[in-house]
Amino acid sequence: MPASICRRELRSTCAKCGTPKASLRSAKARGRLPNWACRASPKKLVKYRKTWQSFSMSNFVVKPAKAAARPAQSPSTTPTSYDVAQKAGVSQSAVSRCFRPGSSISPKTRSRVIAAANELGYFPNAMASGLITKRSNLVAVLISNLTNLYYPEVLAEITRRLSDRGIRVLLFALQAESDVDAMLDQVWRYRVDGAIVAARLSPAQLLDFTRHRVPVVLYNRFGEGAPVPSVCCDSMGGERQLVERLIAAGHEVFGIISGPDDSYVSQERVRGAEHWLRESGREAVLVKGAFDYESGDAGLRALMEMTDRKLDALICANDLMAIGAIDCARTHFGIAVPQDLSVVGFDGVAPAEWASYRLSTVRQPVRRMTEAAVSMLIERINDPDLPPEVRTFAGAFIEGTSARFDARADSPA
Repeated sequence: MPASICRRELRSTCAKCGTPKASLRSAKARGRLPNWACRASPKKLVKYRKTWQSFSMSNFVVKPAKAAARPAQSPSTTPTSYDVAQKAGVSQSAVSRCFRPGSSISPKTRSRVIAAANELGYFPNAMASGLITKRSNLVAVLISNLTNLYYPEVLAEITRRLSDRGIRVLLFALQAESDVDAMLDQVWRYRVDGAIVAARLSPAQLLDFTRHRVPVVLYNRFGEGAPVPSVCCDSMGGERQLVERLIAAGHEVFGIISGPDDSYVSQERVRGAEHWLRESGREAVLVKGAFDYESGDAGLRALMEMTDRKLDALICANDLMAIGAIDCARTHFGIAVPQDLSVVGFDGVAPAEWASYRLSTVRQPVRRMTEAAVSMLIERINDPDLPPEVRTFAGAFIEGTSARFDARADSPA
């Protein structure tokens, strides 16, 4: 017996002849040797001599079994990353890196993997990847008032920026901001990695996000109570730009059309407009709107009646209501805008720039705000212990032609 055989190997051999017991059992099972036989009884095994001659010294060393070859892909089965790796001549990890945004992989390897994947019809399984990374790669976006032309633009920007990072948006559209409670029950079911919320959240609802370990960033609003990561346009500053210019131009009778009662954005804008009017010793007549075109029309009709048609300056909480009011002034009352009535809005949506309106408004920096919201959320998904952060952005005044402004008010104090 070779000296290289270890004690463990000796324990697995026949004590009489040194033959591996596994080999003996195999030979007996195939009927080549009787059950009582071993190599130490050569006289009784003359007829089995050929069997013994087939044993070589290699039989005394147990060799590891070779891994079974993976069967070739069947045309009817879905191709896997293993199939792509075999086709491209790379490792499976290289295939994974190729389809993971931001991963390090050489252009040459990437092109080989993509070519192999296209030929096989392979697409990464997002659900399987999520089981490995323990992330769903889903971000919940809660938005109310989709009829407001501002929010589709916001949603498009958020979706594009998250998609660039390999993350998909799960949209939850609210009829009203007060519907958040019922919608949150659905959010928890999808195991989202984070959430961007453009709706009012109570302290208890914010606590639910912490309890479910879902990072949240508030969009265009601040948290109530405890600090919350937030991105917001400066509504007070924006209304100041509008109000001070209107006052400087000599307007005296002011009206305001607000948004829904439960809208944080509407409340902030109305509060800002009323504050700056009071600073100059003026008051405004207020009617409630709904952030839509129809409520702009209805709001102007109500204000004209309440002021005996003396209204000469109208402040709307968003652009769409301002557009509705302009059409109502022209078609129903026959009033010239801006000669007889100045109308201003807030948001800076695309229709506000149409030649028939050229609305005087404050444009929110949507691209900067959405980029900030997405960046803040990704940072907190990667590091949940980051402290709350609030970023406020100034809106840009758009003069337009729907309001009369005094030239001296171009740079209000």
